[in-house]
Amino acid sequence: MDTLEKIEILGRSAQYDLCSEACGSEATRQRDDLGRWIYPAVLPDGKRVTLLKVLLTNACERDCAYCANRRGRDFRRVSFTPEELARTFEEMWRRGQVEGLFLSSGVCGRSGQTMDRMIATVEIIRQRIAFPGYVHLKILPGATPAHIERAMQLADRVSVNLEAPNPARLARIAPSKDFTAALLEPMRWVQRLRQESEGRLAPAGQTTQFVVGAAGESDREILTTADLLYRQVGLTRAYFSAFQPVPDTPLAGHPPTPLWREHRLYQSDWLLRKYGFTFEELVFDEDGNLPRQADPKMMWATAHPERFPIEVNRASREELLRIPGIGPRAAARIVRLRKRGKFRELSDLRRVGAIPQRAAPFVLLDGRRPPYQLPLWE
Repeated sequence: MDTLEKIEILGRSAQYDLCSEACGSEATRQRDDLGRWIYPAVLPDGKRVTLLKVLLTNACERDCAYCANRRGRDFRRVSFTPEELARTFEEMWRRGQVEGLFLSSGVCGRSGQTMDRMIATVEIIRQRIAFPGYVHLKILPGATPAHIERAMQLADRVSVNLEAPNPARLARIAPSKDFTAALLEPMRWVQRLRQESEGRLAPAGQTTQFVVGAAGESDREILTTADLLYRQVGLTRAYFSAFQPVPDTPLAGHPPTPLWREHRLYQSDWLLRKYGFTFEELVFDEDGNLPRQADPKMMWATAHPERFPIEVNRASREELLRIPGIGPRAAARIVRLRKRGKFRELSDLRRVGAIPQRAAPFVLLDGRRPPYQLPLWE
């Protein structure tokens, strides 16, 4: 099998590992003229880069019920050697096709053996090829502290995918994985090493991923775990992947998770990370799920009429971020621009990037309520 065929197969197999909100979307996946799979990603500084997102191998000894690469499934298994993949990446980089690498893998042999090969790949890329750009390296379940430290020395970002929010849920979909010892403990090691190195190791931090809906978990369970990880292990961010059934797996007949549920989780996650909300302020239905009818910020606002209306011309940045339709950039612009003159019309909000029709029910503009129709349903 030639290199181009391998990169096509292993790039396609890597689609289930997320590295940006957009990476789960077919629309954002780019194919170059050689048929390789290239994905966009956003770095912590906001810069956008194109990544080669690929597996070292799609052979795997794990039996995860949701996974297209699980053992025993009948499909073509291929692998790169570290030298092959490093050489392929170098060719793509020097031609300007990619600006970074996202490397994951199935577990072929013991986790340590596969981690050795993944690390060897990135060592060649860093040391022999002298690639200075962005690398995201997946840490496999059960990796040793030595593997984790070396991965963090080489990569800008590392990730350990929990897939489920707690041990009971994980046992339903990945019975061979130990939630605490093989997944959560490595995340704690990453946090400890980042603290000891004052952020020099894996400077872009660590991420994780949840498969949404495969294990029967609620949104409350997922966000409870994500919130704990942000506070206890310094998680940079969580990714959410709506479960889609894969043929020839134990969950082939399981209904797919609607994409709106994934979207609601991302919206709630942004409230926790970017808007100053606490987990206790999120609104769930009686089943512990995020309501479909309105986004989480709108649900909170309509549940707290005592907090509104807010005078845009006097509110703090933190108060502005509580208003539906006003995000961090718009809030910063409002605080800056109102020094030059007052906000008096909804069009003034539009000019700073806010969504005036969403904000209108919750604001005062120079002491006046703007005309509005309360948008309770989406």
